[in-house]
Amino acid sequence: MKISEFLKFEEDLQLEKNTVVILRWIALLGQLISIYLVHFYLKFELPIIFCSITIFCGGLTNIFIQFNLKKKQLSNLESTILLFYDVIQLAVLLFLTGGATNPFVVFLIVPAIISSTLLNLTSTIFLSFITVICLLILTFNYYPLPHSGDLHFHVPDYYINAIPTSLIIILVFLNYFGFRFGFEARKRGNALSKLESVLAKEQELDSIGHQAAAAAHSLGTPLSTITVVAKELKKEISKDPRFSEDIDLLLSQVKKCGEILKKISRREIVDDEYVSNIKLQDLLFEITKSFEDITQKEIYLNIDKAKKPIPIKRSPEVTYGIRNFIGNAVKFSNKKVIIYLIQESGEVKILISDDGPGFPDDVFKIIGEPYISSNSKKLRSKSGLGLGTFIGKTLLERKKAFIDFFNGPKGGAEVEIKWKASDIIV
Repeated sequence: MKISEFLKFEEDLQLEKNTVVILRWIALLGQLISIYLVHFYLKFELPIIFCSITIFCGGLTNIFIQFNLKKKQLSNLESTILLFYDVIQLAVLLFLTGGATNPFVVFLIVPAIISSTLLNLTSTIFLSFITVICLLILTFNYYPLPHSGDLHFHVPDYYINAIPTSLIIILVFLNYFGFRFGFEARKRGNALSKLESVLAKEQELDSIGHQAAAAAHSLGTPLSTITVVAKELKKEISKDPRFSEDIDLLLSQVKKCGEILKKISRREIVDDEYVSNIKLQDLLFEITKSFEDITQKEIYLNIDKAKKPIPIKRSPEVTYGIRNFIGNAVKFSNKKVIIYLIQESGEVKILISDDGPGFPDDVFKIIGEPYISSNSKKLRSKSGLGLGTFIGKTLLERKKAFIDFFNGPKGGAEVEIKWKASDIIV
């Protein structure tokens, strides 16, 4: 995983304020109980006043955050400052209670782990560095844990020196795990958010299209009435050239309006205002035609193998998904894209083939993930293979499609979109 990929997600990283406040109250309460239990119950002579002041200062910061910060989210910078304070506060408390010999020293790495999961790379490196410095200081400088009665508490030097080493190793391991976990979670969250946005736009456009078609259908009757009335008027006043020309103009304009409405209402109107039926052949024609208008590359639509019309429900998922894969083929092709529609053996297939460089070997296993990278310069220079493919694949799979990616025998990429006939044909 490249550092640059992590950096893509460094913006707008936030922590929930209430969650942070609750966790800090739990931590402070745990510190208070532990210190007072050891001091008053186990009779260990701890610097109880300084320990109490340290915990009290942590409580004051929590009160400030809870009541003075009105926003519900803490920014990345605010979260980093807060976690930095937590590291220092806990380090001071550990300094007063045995340093690295204190069993609770393991909690010193928690803020850095939280940062690796929820904050950006810069914050995590900073907090990890501060944590390592504190661990090293606490290894060699601290108030030793006192003993009670005849109990003499002695820890060998090699054991003490091994504690920060083991904790640093754990810190590195958990930070890496946190990075990967947080990065993948943010990556998938962003992708799903964009997917929902795309789907919402497609649904809005589809709804607008149906409303337009319904409006065109409704306007057909009044226009027919106007045409009939105008023709009758023309018969009555045909001898008067002053009105005859106006009537002819009116009839021509009504005819023009009718032609426009026919184009708008070419969709089939059904009872459901959001869903209409369309032949898959016609849908592919609409999509390919839209790309032919904006590119000089040759796009061939081969539907000969689909002998019968394939009626399907028009849906934004299917429309956008197919459009995305055809768009990728056009983008990466050299000159030509061929689209096959095949119906056989109870299956409906769309095969999209181009004459481009094909899929690099290093992306085959991860095609369909939200963000992918490749050693191929051509793929690095063009977008769409990662997030766009993820969105298109996810939308089509919602409609029970199966997506396969492979390279053609003569080179070039091929994408096969396949349905069971019973899942797609209405």
